[in-house]
Amino acid sequence: MMSILTHTLTVARMNLFAQVLQQVTGAPQLTALSLQTLQINVGLRCNLECRHCHLAAGPGRREEMSWQTMERIWSLVEQWGIQRVDLTGGAPELHPRFREFVTGLVERQVQVQVRTNLSVLHLPEMRGMAEFFRHHRLQLVGSLPCYLEANVDAQRGDGSHQQMVAAIGVLNQLGYGREEGLQLDLVYNPGGAALPPNQVQLEAAYRRELAERYGLSFSRLLTITNMPIGRFRATLRQQGKEGHYWQVLQEAFNPATLQGLMCRHQLSMAWDGRFYDCDFNVALDLPLQASLEESASSLARRTIRTGSHCLACTAGSGSSCGGALAA
Repeated sequence: MMSILTHTLTVARMNLFAQVLQQVTGAPQLTALSLQTLQINVGLRCNLECRHCHLAAGPGRREEMSWQTMERIWSLVEQWGIQRVDLTGGAPELHPRFREFVTGLVERQVQVQVRTNLSVLHLPEMRGMAEFFRHHRLQLVGSLPCYLEANVDAQRGDGSHQQMVAAIGVLNQLGYGREEGLQLDLVYNPGGAALPPNQVQLEAAYRRELAERYGLSFSRLLTITNMPIGRFRATLRQQGKEGHYWQVLQEAFNPATLQGLMCRHQLSMAWDGRFYDCDFNVALDLPLQASLEESASSLARRTIRTGSHCLACTAGSGSSCGGALAA
């Protein structure tokens, strides 16, 4: 039997999330519950250089997924019976073979979701992209971190808000956010070291403000907690707030969020073809511990690789690629 001293030392070596999980649930690990979604990061190139980006994406990044890896993904979705692929980046639309890759997924009866920063649609090389979205009835998740211009431009650069609002207007004209089956979700993330407000209440404010100010509409609002890694962690350190933010996350741990954590229902693939439990683990280079030679059913029950950063997904109402996880 483990001695009290040995147990104490073992707990002390755990990451902060594992320590909290051990205290609350009696076990320091998470296991997956299903394999519903394959999230693909096709590259780190982006037209923006956002302060909160956990992957430090930007115009100067050149990492991008090879066509060989994209063809492999086509095989994997068939082999594993994946019904949904979630495309992210960087700005995924900037991958030179984005349209060809998406078309192949759609031909395989896969529902495709694209995470867009919206402003990218104004680039000359993106001509016809909004129409491409509609033609293939892709689900869209558009980042609009606030409905106020000053707040968005502070995070994403001058003029970003105006471009994003204009892009939503174009998508609305094509039926997105208005017609059934043309999903346009918007994403909010806090401007600083705080948890997001209540998702339901904030969505009501977004609907009111975007409708009154610009005549815009959308499907749902998703609130996502800033992850203390990448550029956001560097900002916290510059402001002397990193310790405070970790404390906020730890004290706000909510066990009701555990069931819906994205890592328990999906796999993530980085641009270089390596697999991870989530996109945040991609940023921290914490690859999947399970073998891809395992069956889909085994991968759906794998042990998940966690770290202190997981506290951001379990704080307050929780945070995932699909927004809040608990009331």
